[in-house]
Amino acid sequence: MTSSAPPAPPLSAPALSTPALSRSGSGHRLFFAVVAATVLGAVLGVAAPGWAAGLRVLGDAFLHLISMVVGPLVFCVVVQGIAGAESLRAVGRIGLKALLYFEGMTTLALLMGVGGALLFTPGRHMGVRIDTLDPSALTAYAGHADAMRQGGIAGFLLNLIPASPVAAFARNDVLEILFFSILFGACLLMSGDAGQPVRVLVASANAVLFRMMGVVTWFAPLGVLGAVAYTTARYGLGSLGHLMSFVLLYVLIVAVFVGVCLGGVLRACGVGLWPFLAYFREELVITCATTSSDAVMPQVMRKLTALGVRSDVVGLVMPAGYSFNLDALSIYLGLATLFLAQATGTPLSAGQLALILGMALVTSKGAHGVPGVGIVVLAATLAVVPSIPPIGLVLVLSVDWFIGIARALGNLVGNCVATVAVAAWEGQFDPHTARRVLRPKGEGAAGL
Repeated sequence: MTSSAPPAPPLSAPALSTPALSRSGSGHRLFFAVVAATVLGAVLGVAAPGWAAGLRVLGDAFLHLISMVVGPLVFCVVVQGIAGAESLRAVGRIGLKALLYFEGMTTLALLMGVGGALLFTPGRHMGVRIDTLDPSALTAYAGHADAMRQGGIAGFLLNLIPASPVAAFARNDVLEILFFSILFGACLLMSGDAGQPVRVLVASANAVLFRMMGVVTWFAPLGVLGAVAYTTARYGLGSLGHLMSFVLLYVLIVAVFVGVCLGGVLRACGVGLWPFLAYFREELVITCATTSSDAVMPQVMRKLTALGVRSDVVGLVMPAGYSFNLDALSIYLGLATLFLAQATGTPLSAGQLALILGMALVTSKGAHGVPGVGIVVLAATLAVVPSIPPIGLVLVLSVDWFIGIARALGNLVGNCVATVAVAAWEGQFDPHTARRVLRPKGEGAAGL
């Protein structure tokens, strides 16, 4: 393992000195509180749907609290990670390896989604009549889809650069904040001793923001209660209907991808999948209830550092993965595209399918944070094949929240594994530390 620059130890100290939630009694209490809130929210949504729908404000308020902190925290973590690296060459090497990993795994995920649709044909017997669908349901997503579709690759690259740092933070655009953070961190690293006061300031701000996020996390049970109560009241427990097969197939493919593909990557790194998932159980429950992984990114980054991943790798790979490594979204794009074609009786040639796959690899990048991300990205992807009626999106819109649960969980696990994999590739991961941290109390070895 290469030695870090002199500023690295104080910069990484906040992450290492804070005990992971899952190893403390308070973490266990939070976990059970979130589970209890999930059950209570579901019961209220069924028993008193009119009143429960009003609890949505609790979930929205919790997500707003998270959004308030995420932008500044991403900036501090990324800058801290780059400033603590030994050289810009090391930063570039880590970034290149991360991008290669991201592209490989998202391509594999996309192909698994297409393969699942071709094998099980979930929409073949639906026989949907286009004139029976309500186009007004898609109005809220049209603007975002048009923007993604019209921009293309050039628009995507231009959108990486914020008009101003203030605008990026005001919109909470993680991709633009990430670009500015990388540039700022690289220049700080090149500044040498002159940048030391700024390094200390960033490290101090990072410690405060992590403490703030810890306080916000204690409101998670209330946020989960509101989110689950609202969605249960709105959709009901039996609202899946004839789309259940599509939802179940998607969940199955995501589970296979996590168990086989991501599990295989972890085993190659010397870590078992089940202990790894158990280590992040609080974060997975919160993500499941809120269908958003934003709320847990700071805790996940802290836990990854405690797991034996060097802090500069965590600071670079994890935030980048939120925009470039959306594995479960890629599965969704492949599966949903063919599902809609089958449901509407639209034949697709091999050339059209290849065109859709290529477009999906572009539209899925930088989609994090877009409202209704699944519908928006799917609409932008389908635009390259006009023969598939866009109005068919109404079909998947009705179950998008349920799909969003597996999508958020799959994306989160994929980014956690990506960080470990890139760190192991870089020689900055200690599997012995990981196995010690993951070892259940009272056992002599972690289950692998």
